[in-house]
Amino acid sequence: MLPTCVLGDVPLTLEIIAAVARCGQPVAIGGAARARIRRARTVVDGIVRGGDLAPAVYGVNTGFGFLADVRISADQIRDLQRNLVRSHAAGVGPALPTEAVRAMLLLRAQVLAAGHSGVRCEVADLLAEMLNRGVHPIVPSQGSVGASGDLAPLAHLALVLMGEGEAEHEGVVSDGATALRRAGLAPLVLEAKEGLSLVNGTQLMTAVGALAVLDAEAASLVADLAGGLSLEAWKGTPRAFDPRIQAARPHAGQARSARNLTRLLAGSAIVDSHRDCGKVQDPYSFRCMPQVHGATRDALAYVRGVLEIEAISATDNPLVFTTDEGPEGELISGGNFHGQPVAQALDFAAIAVAELANIAERRVEQLVNPHLSSGLPPFLVEESGLNSGFMMAQVTAAALVSENKILAHPASVDSIPSSAGREDHVSMGAHAADKLRRIVDNVRNVLAVELLCAAQGIDLRAPLRPGPALCAVHDAIRAKVSHLDGDRPLYRDIAAVRALIDDGTLLAAARTEIDLG
Repeated sequence: MLPTCVLGDVPLTLEIIAAVARCGQPVAIGGAARARIRRARTVVDGIVRGGDLAPAVYGVNTGFGFLADVRISADQIRDLQRNLVRSHAAGVGPALPTEAVRAMLLLRAQVLAAGHSGVRCEVADLLAEMLNRGVHPIVPSQGSVGASGDLAPLAHLALVLMGEGEAEHEGVVSDGATALRRAGLAPLVLEAKEGLSLVNGTQLMTAVGALAVLDAEAASLVADLAGGLSLEAWKGTPRAFDPRIQAARPHAGQARSARNLTRLLAGSAIVDSHRDCGKVQDPYSFRCMPQVHGATRDALAYVRGVLEIEAISATDNPLVFTTDEGPEGELISGGNFHGQPVAQALDFAAIAVAELANIAERRVEQLVNPHLSSGLPPFLVEESGLNSGFMMAQVTAAALVSENKILAHPASVDSIPSSAGREDHVSMGAHAADKLRRIVDNVRNVLAVELLCAAQGIDLRAPLRPGPALCAVHDAIRAKVSHLDGDRPLYRDIAAVRALIDDGTLLAAARTEIDLG
């Protein structure tokens, strides 16, 4: 049983987000967070008690967006919040995966725990209990432009707190009220500002982006495994990974990748067999692995920092600011909901991760092309001609690389006005997150192709064997996929190696022999 994540007491990391989203780690609202939430709610309640004589405060007693200048009477404040959530639930497209919805619930609860939203503790508690009891709103994946945050997706999330919309619980999809009741929960009647506090923010882009970046970090390690195995099969040299070269250009990611590759290649009989072969330099796709893989690592480290700041940020509007001394406070309208910091970072991540596939596909070409492959048979198969071997595997990798080039076009440079021009610049952060997720998926498939080809190349170098760590990786692949003696459908083989990437088997195999950083 995982320990409870106490929101408001500790910062959220990508690992915590993944533990809640993917592994069911329970959550609760901390005591300090409850005190902050109550203080902020006192300020909102004071405005509500002022009735129609209270000053106009955006989202409390006014309309929204272009309608912010429309005053709402005191007896319509509940209707205002309910109507906001209903009207903004206009998403379309396939539903988000459960893990993304769970990450959204967590991040939304964390926003409320910051104590600047002006909601009641009951709202934050219901979000936490929906996570703990597995009530997962059905959230369409399309409809956000990243202005005022991810309004439409978050409105679909908020509908369920009201007992409306749709949700999944224990594999059954039903209306929100039924799903809550089956989990032993009751819907809420939203009070002043609570609907706005649930739909304003960047939780879709941050949720999808956080999970994708975590997966991308793992893929960057797998790229070192795949590159090392390919270099062995191609009979390349590890000299380019000499630590003195890395120290002369001291980028942290470059040094880490070079260190990984050096450790992976240590003790290799294949490397020893061709030390005096007369080759001067290997192609860039081998020689420059630390520089390319390392640049991706450094980019992802920056993006991780942005996302972990966003995860603990107050991103709704207006924000409530209080003091510890008394009930006084102030609501200030601002723009923390704008997704530009996240959108730009996720675009950067997409570009960086796509490069892992770009260089991996070039290594595949080095292995399958008889003009380049250092004596390996054409397309890595005996009796080539009768057999096509891995010819089409390289084509598949090339197709995915080209798709990534399209997806890597930045979303954050786009904008389209909404809300009658009031929201006249938007971030497109949800698009950036979705593109990154798709690129990471493609990269993992390209790495699966490379690992498959490299394992075949290692077979063809027998009886020579690579170093212990890469032997462990090769053996893990061969436990699931046999040597290709003659043509067979390759899609099953690619899927089998992809599964070994996804479940961490290959990284675990290497780590039985060496430390990977």
